[in-house]
Amino acid sequence: MASGDVKEKFGTATAFTKTNANLATSATAGWMSNAIDNSANLYSDALVTIELAAVNTAPANSKVIYLYAFALIDTSGSAYTSTGSATPSGSEGTLTFPDVTVNPLPMPRLGSVAYPIQNTAINAGPFSVAACFNGVLPPKWGVAMINHSGMTLNVTNIKYIEEYNTVAP
Repeated sequence: MASGDVKEKFGTATAFTKTNANLATSATAGWMSNAIDNSANLYSDALVTIELAAVNTAPANSKVIYLYAFALIDTSGSAYTSTGSATPSGSEGTLTFPDVTVNPLPMPRLGSVAYPIQNTAINAGPFSVAACFNGVLPPKWGVAMINHSGMTLNVTNIKYIEEYNTVAP
């Protein structure tokens, strides 16, 4: 029996629906993606990137856009990862967070996007979803975001690409 090398492979980059993602700066008003179903494909990870258009507003507050990951292991249920009032539904839309300036993280932190200079486009990531869940991509997962940068977000894209391993001859 011949052996091969295990190679990392990627699916196709896919854009999240972002109808409600252009958020005013706030310590509590956020956005959540639709949930991605991984129960059939069983990808090992998903990488998330975000692209923000340049805006002419000075940085303020924390000067950061916070990204979180949420998950569901019981695919027939609806109890997504949360803390208190920030409970994702699995559908794209707005989400009220506990005040991120004084409360513990409402979900595992996917990443932070700094907004240090006004009028500059920002491309951030890739951020590993599996890293938020001890190296395992859950059966259903999604991302959430809160804008505490001082600007109103102008989100160009929020994309993910799924990763898997294959054996090459």
